[in-house]
Amino acid sequence: MRKERRKLSKKELVITISIIILGLIIAIFLWIFVIDKEPIEKPSTKEESKPTIEEPEKKLTIIDEDSNQRPIAVMIDNNIGDGKHAGLQESYINYEIIVEGGLTRIMAIFKDKDVSLIGPVRSSRHYFLDYALESDAIYAHYGWSTYAQNDISALGVNNINGLYDDAPFWRDRTISAPHNVFTTTEKLYSYASQKGYKTTTQNWKLLNYTTEEVNLNEPVSTTTTINPETGKEEQTPVTKDGLLTANTISIPYSYYQTRSYTYDATRKVYLRYMNDIPHIDKVTGEQLHYKNIIIEKVRNFQLDSAGRQDLDTVGTGEGYYITNGYALPIHWTKSTRSAKTIYTYSDGSEVEINDGNTFIQIMPSSYSPTIN
Repeated sequence: MRKERRKLSKKELVITISIIILGLIIAIFLWIFVIDKEPIEKPSTKEESKPTIEEPEKKLTIIDEDSNQRPIAVMIDNNIGDGKHAGLQESYINYEIIVEGGLTRIMAIFKDKDVSLIGPVRSSRHYFLDYALESDAIYAHYGWSTYAQNDISALGVNNINGLYDDAPFWRDRTISAPHNVFTTTEKLYSYASQKGYKTTTQNWKLLNYTTEEVNLNEPVSTTTTINPETGKEEQTPVTKDGLLTANTISIPYSYYQTRSYTYDATRKVYLRYMNDIPHIDKVTGEQLHYKNIIIEKVRNFQLDSAGRQDLDTVGTGEGYYITNGYALPIHWTKSTRSAKTIYTYSDGSEVEINDGNTFIQIMPSSYSPTIN
């Protein structure tokens, strides 16, 4: 009996040892293939990435890009002396073109602004239509030449003429006629609706605006040169061809009519002068100022004994884009009277226009501007 008990004890011992060994094997297996595979967080040596904050999309300030309000082009008298113009600071594009007698007239284009005084309003000249049409603008004027009357009818221009449509206009009786007609954008849009003209359009965009500041003196590339003193290679910046410093600009229209600008580097705008006299706003008393100046040289010639002019507005020609203290030569191209004028540099790239108001000086090609 005692001998049998000893054998059983050995069996039990063997079984117990076997169970222990099996347990150890299972534990080692779990450690190697399961537990050790779980990720262990380690302290990061890098800064934790912060969530990306999207910058708001930049928008133009001179016009509302999301608005399809149809522009209104208003003919402005320019034979009135200083301090008599209203609305030329609020218009986002202005055109100045020669008329009879060596004088000039201005066409101001308004969009997305409620302007409470515009004028003095004067009569139409037919070649101004070419620049109103390219913005698909309603055309407001007080009177017309025979040439303008014929073209407005032939081209089907949506126009408001104070000779017949007097509702949007009034005369300031403290000023001598015909230099005393004024209007507002509200009156013009209201009257345009009454005449059945559309007051929205998809075709208003003209200038190639950018929200990024254009500095014409920024290099477009670099070139490698050898320094003669050190004999070492140096990288020299290359700017666009024909770059000019443009702190003062003088634009002659005739032997006695000149428009000029001086650059205000603090505000980054050009102050406007007529015949060397500061051009003052009638309402604010401030000197008119503009972010951009475009000069177009266009051939003009006399049509009749009254000295009325015509212009070769269709075709191509030379000019300058001026902004932020510098000027670059440009080409202008206009394929038809209603086609949009395209402005390009000598390399064929389209001119990008800074966000801001623009004065387009369409000057006689027989004269040349002075830019310093």
